[in-house]
Amino acid sequence: MSNSKGTALITGASTGIGAIYADRLAKRGYDLILVARNEERLKALSAHLATETGRSVKYLAEDLNEKAAVRRVEAVLRDDASITMLVNNAGVGSVNSILQGDVDTMEDMIALNITALTRLTYAVAPAFVARGTGTIVNIASVVGIAVEMLNGVYSASKSYVISFGHALQRDLAGKGVRVQSVLPGATATEFWDVAGYPNQKTSPVTMSAANLVDAALAGLDAGEIVTIPGLHDAEDWNQWEAGRRAISQKFGNSAPAARYGLASSK
Repeated sequence: MSNSKGTALITGASTGIGAIYADRLAKRGYDLILVARNEERLKALSAHLATETGRSVKYLAEDLNEKAAVRRVEAVLRDDASITMLVNNAGVGSVNSILQGDVDTMEDMIALNITALTRLTYAVAPAFVARGTGTIVNIASVVGIAVEMLNGVYSASKSYVISFGHALQRDLAGKGVRVQSVLPGATATEFWDVAGYPNQKTSPVTMSAANLVDAALAGLDAGEIVTIPGLHDAEDWNQWEAGRRAISQKFGNSAPAARYGLASSK
């Protein structure tokens, strides 16, 4: 217990990717605060990890789709000086098109995938900066880039997480806070059961949650700011990023492009 690396607060921690993060981080010497809706699963996982690893494992049974619940977790992140890592893993997805989906369900997705993640990050970042140390891990998705693959709102929410991560890198650079965006591809979790595609979990292109998390932590150890475990050639990402940053320097023109055939006007 004397070798604690501080406390990691993990959202969506009762199963899947979040539960694997809990296991791996406890074995790395972190105490844990696990956040999820399912109290029964949280209680069982907390007891198991505490027994197996000897770490302090607490849990908060909170539904991050509820504003009051988000505020309670925010308060923990602001006030608990032992917290050294936030893993924003909680999220929900969909494969339905706009013609099949329910807009209220989409609004709930935005509240969890974007609003809750943003508020929790805003709560912890100043505390980490004040202490000069801390790590924020945001779980995005490859569909944040390959946006046509699944539901448009889900893809857009993950594009937000990627963009938010870039801005966090800019804002927190040099302040002792590490930020990592993790982009899983298809991963064998309950996501596919909920989406109605359980066979996806055994597809040849689907990664196990354990391999996903182990690769993400290896990427964190290596100093990656964006980790894409299923992308075998890292240079592909480097080229994508270089192209994005290069074109962003070409937007600032007062006159429309010649292809629009407009006469210059004041």
